[in-house]
Amino acid sequence: MQTAKDKIRSMNDELPVLKKEAVELLMRLISIPSISKEEGGTGDVLEKFFRERGIATERKFNNVWAKNKHFDPSLPTILLCSHHDTVKPASGYTRDPFKAEIVDGKLFGLGSNDAGGPLVSLIAAFLYFYDKQGLEYNFIVAPVGEEEISGAHGVESILPDLGKIDFAVVGEPTGMELGITEKGLIVLDCTVLGRSGHAARADGDNAIYKALKDIEWFRTYSFAKISETLGPVKMTVTIIHSGAQHNVIPDKCEFTVDVRTTEMYSNDEVLEEIRKNVSCEVKPRSGRLKSTAISKDHPIVKAGVSLGRGIFGSPTSSDKALMPFPALKLGPGDSSRSHSADEFIYVKEIEEAVELHIKMLSKVACASDNNV
Repeated sequence: MQTAKDKIRSMNDELPVLKKEAVELLMRLISIPSISKEEGGTGDVLEKFFRERGIATERKFNNVWAKNKHFDPSLPTILLCSHHDTVKPASGYTRDPFKAEIVDGKLFGLGSNDAGGPLVSLIAAFLYFYDKQGLEYNFIVAPVGEEEISGAHGVESILPDLGKIDFAVVGEPTGMELGITEKGLIVLDCTVLGRSGHAARADGDNAIYKALKDIEWFRTYSFAKISETLGPVKMTVTIIHSGAQHNVIPDKCEFTVDVRTTEMYSNDEVLEEIRKNVSCEVKPRSGRLKSTAISKDHPIVKAGVSLGRGIFGSPTSSDKALMPFPALKLGPGDSSRSHSADEFIYVKEIEEAVELHIKMLSKVACASDNNV
């Protein structure tokens, strides 16, 4: 049986290779366009990457996953998940978005920060644990597609195939800080009906004027419960459509509301509260993207805190929103770089993330040896 010193020595011996492989894999992924729903090429690269290391994979659509060598169905399971799809390149690119280049320690390329760096650092951590024996958890690594569009053929489509998951680490650019909560999203299509008439006369019932009361309610209403990390539920009217010509009183006003929910309310509870307070017809487009939270007392969160990482609430959504089990958002990079022109991630960020992921996960998967 390995001692704590043996395990630390093993990690230190493996880290340089794992870090190098992570950066090289990311550069290969960047070179292949992988816009959401078009990630087949990067899916092939990922399958080949695992196959070259003797690791069996499964694939569904453009989602690829693998289990650790000594997977034991009687043990709890950790899912390491991030996405290999990207948004379309921003219009302001001055570089080839599909040419991976390292300049002054920055690795440039579309998807390098969101979420290539987080993905390859989790894959490196999986490789470290892949053939280890005596673990207290199983590991599944899952590079998935369609995250950027919350597509039906993304992570949600493979959850039934993975079996019971006890918790997940979701790779996103968080600066390796611990995203324990995440805002959910409801998009509402609201309709107010009036009665048309001539604008020069006193007849008709102006739908725009009727809508103003509800729009003002959305602007000013405050939900009672406030999240410690995410703050209040936020509602913003973002689109308004009404009227056809200047001299006709509009008989319909349609507006869209962007609602960012917190873990203090379910999406259904938020929708119920809204409908109690407005007179317009309210139709939610989707309630799939729920606000999620993992307890500050969860072992993986405590492991991160013990290594000096801070906790925060994330205003952006991810595949964490689609997971019916505790999930921690964590990864190298900076969220502000995501979807930006000339996207990049520092190589050093990836290298540090590989080591930190392994140390955090070791504190959980090797909990009987707290010196690792």
